[in-house]
Amino acid sequence: MESLPRKRREEEIYKVTLIGSVVNFVLLLAKFTAGIFGRSAAMIADAVHSLSDFVTDAIVIVLVRISGKPEDENHRYGHGKFETFATFFIGIILLGVGILIGYNAVVKIIVVVKGAQLESPGMIAFWAAIISIIAKEILYRYTVRKGKKLNSDAVIANGWHHRSDAYSSIGTAIGIGGAIFLGEKWIILDPLAAFVVSVFIVKSAFQLMKSPFDELTEKTIPEEIENRIVQIVDSFDGVSNLHNLHTRKIGTIDAIEFHIRMNGMITIEQAHRIITEIEKRLKEEFGADTHIMIHPEPLKNSFETSSL
Repeated sequence: MESLPRKRREEEIYKVTLIGSVVNFVLLLAKFTAGIFGRSAAMIADAVHSLSDFVTDAIVIVLVRISGKPEDENHRYGHGKFETFATFFIGIILLGVGILIGYNAVVKIIVVVKGAQLESPGMIAFWAAIISIIAKEILYRYTVRKGKKLNSDAVIANGWHHRSDAYSSIGTAIGIGGAIFLGEKWIILDPLAAFVVSVFIVKSAFQLMKSPFDELTEKTIPEEIENRIVQIVDSFDGVSNLHNLHTRKIGTIDAIEFHIRMNGMITIEQAHRIITEIEKRLKEEFGADTHIMIHPEPLKNSFETSSL
């Protein structure tokens, strides 16, 4: 798939994130209103989740603008890791929200178990949950589709945050609906639903943080990609013994560095021509912005020379 120009990609990320932030802002106002007037702990927890969505939208907009900047004197590898950081930070916020929702739910469950009576939630909270499910599922599908097209982990992560909000609203709708339609003995379903939702939110948070954590800790790219690199380099005449292969991700691009052996009797110009062709082929395979560093070394002995 052909990658978009940097400026166009940045504009597209702003567009999809701005749409999400507008929807999140409307939903969080509606949910807080419904939670307060509908006396629903689950809906208020759901509103807090939507608030976290709105905050992470702002984070994506700010950090993706920075990550889209070209390399400069202080950032020779570009600013791609700012987008990685945005993805990781979204996961941290999601984790915190999940823990907070779970804690508040447990407190209310304990209150009910001890014999206290909670107020039954109102229908306004139930319908708010239904509307949220529909809106956030549509937003999830739109955001993830755009994120894949733009090759942006931060946008995809934000899309999954939207879906986690949809899951949250499903649990909220079940809890509120049960508390309303099954009678006072089942009011505990409201905080119980909030707790179940918190578990899913925490799980989603850890899943979102895994990929950017690997990148921030300089984890190598998948083995099958490294094998493909070796295969491509070995296909060139006059090149042997690819070694010291180092790979990693820098935002959305791959960084590839390795040593190769070449006939020490050829001219610098000839070696440069071969290396340039290798770089061109690797960029055709892995993207025009791929960072490539190739260190040529002379062959060690006559056996290697004869093998070429």
